[in-house]
Amino acid sequence: MAGNFTVLSLFSKLSLLFFINLFLSPLIEGKHGFSTHLIHRDTPKSPLYNPSNSYFETLNKAFHRSFSRAEYFKKRISQSHSKSLSDSFDGIQSHITSITGEYLIKVSIGTPPVDILAIADTGSDLTWTQCNPCRQCYEQSAPLFDPSKTSSYRKLSCESLLCTEVGTQTCDSENNCGYRVSYGDHSYSIGDLSAETFTFESSSGGSVSIPKVVFGCGHENEGTFNESASGIVGLGGGSLSLIKQLSGSIGGRFSYCLVPKDSGSDTSSKINFGTNAVVSGPTAVSTPLIKKNPDTFYYLNLEGFSIGNTRISNKGFSKLHNISSTAVEEGNIIIDSGTTLTYVPQELYQDLESQLSKIIRGTRVSDPLSIFGLCYKSERNIEFPKLVAHFTNADIVLAPTSTFLEVSEGMICLTIVPSDELAIFGNLLQINYLIGYDLVNGKVSFLPADCTKN
Repeated sequence: MAGNFTVLSLFSKLSLLFFINLFLSPLIEGKHGFSTHLIHRDTPKSPLYNPSNSYFETLNKAFHRSFSRAEYFKKRISQSHSKSLSDSFDGIQSHITSITGEYLIKVSIGTPPVDILAIADTGSDLTWTQCNPCRQCYEQSAPLFDPSKTSSYRKLSCESLLCTEVGTQTCDSENNCGYRVSYGDHSYSIGDLSAETFTFESSSGGSVSIPKVVFGCGHENEGTFNESASGIVGLGGGSLSLIKQLSGSIGGRFSYCLVPKDSGSDTSSKINFGTNAVVSGPTAVSTPLIKKNPDTFYYLNLEGFSIGNTRISNKGFSKLHNISSTAVEEGNIIIDSGTTLTYVPQELYQDLESQLSKIIRGTRVSDPLSIFGLCYKSERNIEFPKLVAHFTNADIVLAPTSTFLEVSEGMICLTIVPSDELAIFGNLLQINYLIGYDLVNGKVSFLPADCTKN
């Protein structure tokens, strides 16, 4: 019986991939590419930007969003280990909390197109936006998307293979597929699983229209969503994500280059798809993507760090999982654009902090908020060493400006923090790297870059 179930599951997955490529083909003529802008939520270009917050207040809020996001990631992974999504009481679970996205993306939906600004998230699969008629919606500054005013909108039936990926879907009297996404803070979105034309602004000018993108048209949306964001664009690795849906056109490839928030440049970060997302060059390195559950997240192998000639090995969460200290778990860290800080296992962090404290010549101070473990008084001549993060087959040099940050006036801290259960490679350490995800060949590539010029 179990063998039959495995065969049926494999057949279902293969059928789903065939359906996605058939349903969405041709999206963009041939296997082409395009690029668009990512807007950091705390920059003046973002409608979420609050000019009354000081630089340090803005940073502190980002750190707290990191902790919130990491906690929910833990819950999602724990849930995936204990039961399948199809048995979940809430149906499909989006893999982020509603308040923790760091980057926004502009997209237009429908024919004629309606502009929305949504959270671009590598930790979420389903793309959704608020729709009319709205039975219960959070306040939104932009007009709601109205499917009755577009010629390219249609609902998916309950027989649709993508509908089965929603988890415990609902069916109305006309056999339309309903979805529900719920979040760790009790926010939620409920509506119709639908297909529509999505149009992205190209950073090179003009626009790129993609027909038949499957998304959630939300008619009941409540919680702690911000009125300036109209929903979520899912960039995760699951079947419903925009990346998987466009796999036939973009070859399963996307990349981004994150600009330092305080660079002083007016340049936005950029996200690239398809041929535009190829990461190559003599200094480019690649590491394998590891397949694990939930498949939304992008898992890598972190082998450790080095400072100069000193190598610090990652022993993982061996004590927590009662495994040999030499048996480090495959896919032991998630790379995530929506988490600001980087989280590593306690033992790895302690070894790293110990080695750094021997090298850095400065006045060590305590973080009054107890967020950071290694902090120094901001002094004119203090110098911080370069760290190297060792992933399988890829060594990433981490600039001191990313690993050490002035987090409050007069105090500089290490932006790597300890965790008891989950490791995340956060966006501060990704700044000024062109980072490419290749889901077809199962790898993530890194290329040092000046992202203000990329």
